[in-house]
Amino acid sequence: MNKNLPLAGIRVLDLSRYLPGPFCTQILADFGAEVIKVEDPGTGDLGRHLPPLIAGESARFYTVNRNKKSITLDLRKEEAKEIFKKLTAVSDVVVDQFRPGVMDRLGLGYEELKKINPKLIYCAITGYGLSGPWRDMAGHDLNYLNLAGVTLLNGTKDSLPALCGVQIADIAGGTLYAVIGILMALIHRQKTGEGQLCDIAMLDGSVSLLAYTFGEWAGEGEVPRRGDGLLTGGYACYNVYETKDGQYVSVGAIEEKFWAQFCQKVGRPQYIEQQYRPEMQSEMIADLRNIMRTKTKQEWVDFFAEDDICFTPVLNLEEVSEHPQVKAREMIIKLANFKESGKDVILPGIPIKLSTTPGEVKPSFPALGEHNDEVLSSVGYSREQIRKFREDKVV
Repeated sequence: MNKNLPLAGIRVLDLSRYLPGPFCTQILADFGAEVIKVEDPGTGDLGRHLPPLIAGESARFYTVNRNKKSITLDLRKEEAKEIFKKLTAVSDVVVDQFRPGVMDRLGLGYEELKKINPKLIYCAITGYGLSGPWRDMAGHDLNYLNLAGVTLLNGTKDSLPALCGVQIADIAGGTLYAVIGILMALIHRQKTGEGQLCDIAMLDGSVSLLAYTFGEWAGEGEVPRRGDGLLTGGYACYNVYETKDGQYVSVGAIEEKFWAQFCQKVGRPQYIEQQYRPEMQSEMIADLRNIMRTKTKQEWVDFFAEDDICFTPVLNLEEVSEHPQVKAREMIIKLANFKESGKDVILPGIPIKLSTTPGEVKPSFPALGEHNDEVLSSVGYSREQIRKFREDKVV
């Protein structure tokens, strides 16, 4: 472990599964934290088994679980609970993604664990939070976005509400806010010596993403409608257009100077003054759709190559992986012929670029329970005790 990384020396016990929590702890691991996945014996993180599989485990698992350790504990057994408490005593952060109350019923909730380690930072990532009438409800990314009002804003005027292509509530509402909360709690602890509980609800995070939309609602005096706003497809200057070859390009020319240059270039200077006239949008959009269908995507890219007007092609993932800007920023990492499977594992790079202490991608992925002996011995258990734990299926 690089001791110069900003989170070197921070130990995280990660109880989370699937996406929100594991992605959170991966970010912490990239910047030096020791992350110990605490998994169920036999099955482990259910995210290990999501198809498609590469080399026997989920391709998705690899994208959010690099550079971690794995131990197995059956937390229903008293011996496992004692092991977890011992680990908590020498750890800095616990990340929990169970429904509210699960860890309390096990006797391992925050109120109990802080008696063992008052400096502990306990981050609970849940769908609806630790309070409120929906605290115990089940949910997934779609449900949180539905209740936040995001789904109804996705899509065109004439379409059904559209599902998002990525898990916005899980990642933006859960993963990223959990990282922020943990880091702020670490700073507070550095100042005061006190740990605390971080209550991260994916619904809360999703609602907060509507900040600019709330401004539109307040300013216009009516609830924004799908496909009707400046940033949601209702205006010609900020839209997606189909090209001759069935591909797509986009124009994001909100500023007048960009829009003017675009209009001049496509031979529609009369649209310059009509940029923000609501009654002209349908006509302009229809006309520009016809114009954009006269060239292929690449021809339009070449046509606007010298123009700084917020014009971009709409790329598929393979094109993204080969884009020079993405490659220059090392934002997609390919592990060729991973474990001689004949398939490449594709990982996200590190989006936080620190000049002095940049994060490190270490493409190692823990086998289930791989670090049982190492971690248990580090808190004083003998070989004989660990062997007995295995016999009794505690680990």
